[in-house]
Amino acid sequence: MDRLQSLEVFVAVAEAESFAAGARQMNISAPSATRAVNELEERLGARLFTRTTRVVRLTDVGRTYLEEVRGILADLSSANEAVSGAVGRPKGYLRVTSPVEFGRIYVAPIVAEYLDRFPGVSASMLMVDRIVNLAEEGLDVGVRIGPLSASGLMAVKVGSVRRVVCGSPDYFKEHGVPQSPEDVTGHKIVAAATVTPSNEWRFGKAQDRVVKVYPRLSVTSVATATSLARAGWGLTRALSYQVGPDLQSGTLQAVLEDFEPEPLPVHLVHYEGRRVSVKVRSFLDLARDRLRQSTVLN
Repeated sequence: MDRLQSLEVFVAVAEAESFAAGARQMNISAPSATRAVNELEERLGARLFTRTTRVVRLTDVGRTYLEEVRGILADLSSANEAVSGAVGRPKGYLRVTSPVEFGRIYVAPIVAEYLDRFPGVSASMLMVDRIVNLAEEGLDVGVRIGPLSASGLMAVKVGSVRRVVCGSPDYFKEHGVPQSPEDVTGHKIVAAATVTPSNEWRFGKAQDRVVKVYPRLSVTSVATATSLARAGWGLTRALSYQVGPDLQSGTLQAVLEDFEPEPLPVHLVHYEGRRVSVKVRSFLDLARDRLRQSTVLN
């Protein structure tokens, strides 16, 4: 096995955390994958994996090496595409990450459209409500909601979202509409922990108006909280994209809009300092256009 292929096997095993699964991805046998990694470790004079009978894990050296190898393979892929005239014909495997609800509502349809447009590409989506390290988890593109911290990533702003307090028209008809942030304490509240992890709701552009709330019900699912609010059970707080269709249809009504905090920016992020492959660039172009067209993000 040549050195380039051994690097590809190393990446496949690292991402799958399994020699057998990595071998299947490379269409080789498990013993061949094991032999390739063993030979790579011997050449490097370093242990890349910690192996047990049940799991394969990268060592600290292995994690550092993985990031470097991914960069090498990405650069090589870009060079091959440029020479072969592959521009406009993306191929390979695209890995995208986003928050759960944002991914379900907005990103998944874009990925599906992209795959229909480019049959040579397959994709996976990691949808989690946490900041994901693209390099460590082998991802190409991420969606970030909120201020960006310093990192070696390029970012493209595609819109912004608001933090809204909302309830159903029937609920407000029966219980009244809060006129000031402090009024929410007199209402029944269902809180989604992913949106409001503490019992302090902050209002105002500078978030300097703090109201302590005591939810009757706390849940870990935004969909559950908004479903209960839609049914007239109480008030909830959500990001505007999470309740966009409900606000547009009138099944939920936003209140206290004059007291909302500064909107949160939404960015697409990808690696900086590396030539972006045709696969990633074409997806970024499509995602940017589709997301900027969404009225919920404007």
